[in-house]
Parts: sequence; structure tokens; C-alpha cells
Amino acid sequence: MRVVIVGAGLMGLLTAYFLNKRGAEVVVIDRQYSSGRETSFANGAMLHASQASPWNAPGVLYNVLRSIGKEDSALLVRIREVPGLVRWGAEFVSNSDPKRYAHNLNRNARLAQYSLQVMQELRRAEELHYDFSARGTMTIYSGQRELDISASNHSANSSDDTPFEVLDPRATALLEPALSRIAERIVGSIYYPRDESGDAFKFCQCLQRVCENNGVEFAFGVQVKTLARNGREVSAVTTNSKQYLADKFVLAAGSYSSVLSRSAGLRVPVKPVKGYSITTSIGTWAKPPTIPVIDDKFHAAVCPLGDRLRVAGTAEFAGFDTTLTRSRISNLVRLLMSTYPEFEPHLDISTTERWAGLRPMTSTGVPLLGRTSISNLYLNTGHGHLGWTMAAGSGLAVAEEIIDGRSAFILDDYRLN
Repeated sequence: MRVVIVGAGLMGLLTAYFLNKRGAEVVVIDRQYSSGRETSFANGAMLHASQASPWNAPGVLYNVLRSIGKEDSALLVRIREVPGLVRWGAEFVSNSDPKRYAHNLNRNARLAQYSLQVMQELRRAEELHYDFSARGTMTIYSGQRELDISASNHSANSSDDTPFEVLDPRATALLEPALSRIAERIVGSIYYPRDESGDAFKFCQCLQRVCENNGVEFAFGVQVKTLARNGREVSAVTTNSKQYLADKFVLAAGSYSSVLSRSAGLRVPVKPVKGYSITTSIGTWAKPPTIPVIDDKFHAAVCPLGDRLRVAGTAEFAGFDTTLTRSRISNLVRLLMSTYPEFEPHLDISTTERWAGLRPMTSTGVPLLGRTSISNLYLNTGHGHLGWTMAAGSGLAVAEEIIDGRSAFILDDYRLN
């Protein structure tokens, strides 16, 4: 069986890896010059089943309206994008209904927990160096009400696979001494010991080499134009240089999946949501943090990655624009300094890397996986802020369905309707 995959980010690579292991002939197409150079390049670096909640929680419409014009808002909609968001936005808001939200949270949590199990198996099978850490993650709170609500929600929705501990300020600082300076400014934290972290780009580069050594073909620097259709099937992927024929096709092109799917007459309700990050060297800081820390108030995180710190967060509906907005980058710098004031003398702004990327977001907040109404076209997209968390499980499940017609992780709850 020959399979062509569009997209060489986390989703495309992991699908390719598992297809190859099951004997398929695999070709991966991407417009960049190597893998993981778009959405996967400088993401938040955390694999956290603990944070599986969709962004459209109850009350999201009020929060979006309140954020208009505020550059420091965690969720920001650019006015120019409103006309193109009407249909998708109505679906997004309708899914903030408490019952729908709870259902979507459950779907995300199941996939996230499964995916972390698959990642553990993958690490045992392959030698992958990507600044992996199994120290868990921690969310800090500046308000008691917010901490109590989060703890209550986790008690109601958590499982044995996502245990958590509620810590007071003293216990928080004992677990992560780098937070000692701000312990008096927070009311406490929630610690999730089974979460992981690691550099997604480094992971992609390692897995690309594994795939190449095992016979997967990569076509880089290739711009996909259309998915050519013949009746109920896709017949080829048409690019700027040639046509790629296959028995089956996988669309794993992140936010661009919605654009490419139109050429095959398929509506994939995925919108790009812009996220920002900065990555800086720890430098001469003698006692840097070792646990990724999420700030509940700012919905952003600081994640240690070897000898670096990654600060990532915010969600901005700005279409396909990846321009770096100075104010949004400044917000991340301020978060870093407010979380770790001791780091200020060691921060070198001139060498700090700045990045913006597009997260593919569905109106439900749940990814789209597996077969579609086009008999030989499969999806692996729409993971939003949980792409790194869900990547391994999604890749395995889609690969199994392509080869065997079904997967061990049932995909019925994740299909395009």
C-alpha cells in the first residue's frame, strides 16, 4: 500500500512512522526544507493531558468581546478577521454550552492520556533526543477562587491517568525552588506529576531521520496545490512540481488542511489560531527551574528545555498572518520576569528567539482524525494547543485505521461529520 501524507509536522511524521512500521510505502510532502518547521517548531513544549480542556469554555463569548483591542488578552480576535469567523465562530460559541464542553473535554482527555502512553512506548523503541523531561507540570494561581474552581473541576473530570496535587505556596516553592521569590504572591498551585515536556522540533528532526533510515520518502520544498479527485476518491496530490499518486492520502497540514481540503470538495472546519513564544538561554543562572510552570491568569507557560527556557502562550485569531507583534512578545517577556525575577540579570534579550505559529483549531476544540466521506482520504489535524500532547496517539490511531480499517483507539468520536 502506498500512502501520501501532506504535512511534515508532528502529525504527519508520526503517522508516517507508524505506517512505515506496518509495511506501507510512505511519501511525506512539505513546503519547508525539513520537518517540524511550522506549527511544531517552537510550541509550548509541554505534553499535558492535565490541560485537555478546549479553549471554548463556558463564558468564552464574554471573554472574547471583553478582549477586543486589548493586546495583553490571553484570547484576542483581530477585528479584520471577524467576517471570516462568523460561521465557525457560531459553532465555536455553541460548543461552550456546559454539556457540550464537558463532552469535548472528555474526548480530548481520552486521546491525550492514550497519546502519552504511546509516547512512552515510542521512546522505548527509538533513540530520540529532544530535551525530554518527566518532571510533570505545575499551574500557579494568584486568586483563591480560581484555584478552588480548577481543583474542583479536576476532581470531577480527572482519572487515574491524570493525578494531581493541590499545593500551598510553601509546598509549591519546595517542589520548584525557583518560584520561592514569588511564593508570597500566589495562593498556591496544582501539580500534575504525569505530564511531560520536550522540544517538539528536535523530536521531529530525530523522527525524520528514523523514518528516512527506514525507507520513508520525503519531498521537501514542495508546494501542494490541490487534492485531485476522481469520483469518491482522491486520485493524486498535485504540487508545483509533479503529481503524487497513491492508494491512500493523509491530510496533516495543520491550519492549511481546511484550505487544501476545499479542492477535493470537503469542508474541514479548522481555523488558524496564532500563538507566540520566546526561547532564551539560561546562561549563568545557577538555579534555574526544572518544572514547566503555567500561569493561570495569563494562560501562558515557562518551560525548561535543557539549557534553555521556552515561554509560550496567548491565542490570537489573525488569519494566516504570522507577523511577530511586538506587544505580544513583550507580554511573554514580562511573564518570564514576573515568574522568575531572579533570572533578570541573566536574560539576554538580543539572543532571545522570537516566534509565532498557527495552531489548527476546530470549532469543538477536538481534533479531526481518520477516514472521511472521501473513501481514501484521512485527516490528522485540528489539535489546537494540544498538538504535541496528542500527536503520538493520533498518528498511531490514524495509521492503524489506514492499514487495518480500524484502530485500537476507536476514532468514531473524532471524525469529520
